[in-house]
Parts: sequence; structure tokens; C-alpha cells
Amino acid sequence: MGELLGVAVLGAGHMGADHVRRLAYRVSGARVVAVADPDGARAEEAVAGIDGVTVHTGTEAALDAPGVGAVLVASPGPAHEQALLAAFARGLPVLCEKPMVPDAAGALRVVEAEARLGRRLAQIGFMRRYDAEYGRLKSLLDSGRLGRPLMLHCVHRNVSSPPGFTSAMLIDSSVSHEIDAARWLLGEELTAVTVLRPRAAAGAPEGLADPQFVLLESEHGALVDVEVFVNCGFGYQVRCEAVGEKGSARIGEGHTVLVTSGGVAGEEVPADYLVRFADAYDREVRAWVDATRRGRVTGPSAWDGYAAAAVAEAGVRSLEGGGRQTVVLAPRPGLYGGGSR
Repeated sequence: MGELLGVAVLGAGHMGADHVRRLAYRVSGARVVAVADPDGARAEEAVAGIDGVTVHTGTEAALDAPGVGAVLVASPGPAHEQALLAAFARGLPVLCEKPMVPDAAGALRVVEAEARLGRRLAQIGFMRRYDAEYGRLKSLLDSGRLGRPLMLHCVHRNVSSPPGFTSAMLIDSSVSHEIDAARWLLGEELTAVTVLRPRAAAGAPEGLADPQFVLLESEHGALVDVEVFVNCGFGYQVRCEAVGEKGSARIGEGHTVLVTSGGVAGEEVPADYLVRFADAYDREVRAWVDATRRGRVTGPSAWDGYAAAAVAEAGVRSLEGGGRQTVVLAPRPGLYGGGSR
């Protein structure tokens, strides 16, 4: 445990640069030794002021850089499959941001490749499992204090969507977090998805179906509804209320600051996910580094990444074709155990 874990970070955009800073300044036991991004200047900017980091424009060059013992994948989703398979080929543990792979077929290929290795190497970046409030809600549900969970009511709002954001991405990028959180909180798979489209908000870019209302069904009869609204204009909000047979519990109200000024009192709303979930990201990466240094892989698995991709894909079918869409999962390899807890 004395030697620092050398990490190659793939992707130097908004998320990748944040992870570089996290590993360099906030998480002990690791150091960034290589960064890769097709935009070399962006990669150089991400590591400015950090000593001993080599910069690359290609994935494999970064993975083969001296001192690399693990990989953090924060590149765009379509590049994840190639990065994961390259890491597997080298026996390198990976923390891969969601979506693990955007399409279910590609995600299943990753699951099958890892299963052939006979051991887990990948942890998938569903960081809400590391958020303190989500953790308390999970413990409360598992304790049985609320009785059997009947419903989850979820809200996911962003100030604005980035350029190129599509209607399908509201589901396979944004709602993918709720998909994983629902599987984890309920401890069961999701079996069907229905997506409804209210009229588009005035602040949504032309042609973007925003907001959307997503209804998820679980294998044991619980319902999960998600309001996803990525151009709300006022801030970043994530909320979840669990309703059980004996009570309910709601999270997502505690990350605000009460401001009194000019005779008016109001609550500040976080600007984006990196503000709201900063602590969760720190906990997630710290847990990954600690486990990796002990030769273990914990946290959300490649199976969780595949299941989320399959549910999201059914959601996109519902969005585009209308109506309820069923989710069909491949048989789960024994490597991943049972249940989605």
C-alpha cells in the first residue's frame, strides 16, 4: 500500500479535467501519470502544473505509458468500448464513466470480455451510489422501515443542454443515472419503459424533446417515474422520493444555501452536477483507488453498465416509436452474482 497508484486518464474534457484535479489534489494514494485526448492542447491544459504526466492523443499510447497501473475513462461514450477492451487486454483495472457503452450490444460485448477473464476489472461511474443522501435512502429501504417500496418519484433538471445534445440523450445520458439508482435502491431489474413527451419548453433548442416523463417498471411491480428537464434555466436539481407501504423518504433538498439579501430570502441552486455531486465523485474515486491498491474491484459492475444501457435503449425506442417497451437482458454471467445491489 506504500506505492502510489499510477493512473492514466482518458479524456480531458469537462469530466476528465475534473478527475485529473481530483486525483492530483483531493484523493490520496494515486497520481496521474498519463492523460490522453485527441485534442493535445486540451490535454496539456488539463495537466498544467502537475509534474510527471505524459500527454498523448491516442488511448493505447497512454495505457502503455511508464507507471500506468490503472485507468480512468472519461472520454465520450462512443470511445468507451475500445478503451475498456484495451485495458482488459493489459490487465488494468478501470473506472469508466457512464454510460459504460452507449448501446446495449456494445455493453454486452464488454461484459462478455470481462467474463472471459474470470475476474472483474471494471467499475462503472454511477457516482450516486456514493452520495451520502442516496446512501442513507438505500440503508433505509434495506432496513424495511418503509415497508416494501412501491414507487420512486425522481426529478433530474439541468440549467441547459450542451451543443449537440439530442432527445435520445435525455434518456441514455441523463436518465441513465436514475436507471442505475432505481436498480440499486430497489435491488431488482427494470423490465419495461414508457416515455411521454409533454410540449417542449420554450428554452429548449429547436427539435429537442425537452422535458420528458419516463416511467420505469421493476420486475417485482414497483414503479419509478422520472421528470427529466435539461433546459430548465434556473439550476441543477436531482431529487428522489421513495414511497413504501409504511412510509416515505425524500432526498435532494439538502444541497442548498439560504441567502437573505435585499429583503428577500431564497435558496441557492447548484449550477451543475460537478457542484451537486462533488463529494460523491470524491468518495467514488477514493473508494476505487483504495480497492485497486488492495488488488480488488468493487462498486457498480460492467453488468450494471450493460443493464442501464439496455433499459435506456428501450426508453429511446419508446421515445421514438411510442408506447411501452420491454427490456430484455442477456443471461447474467456468474462473475456478477445475483441481484442489482
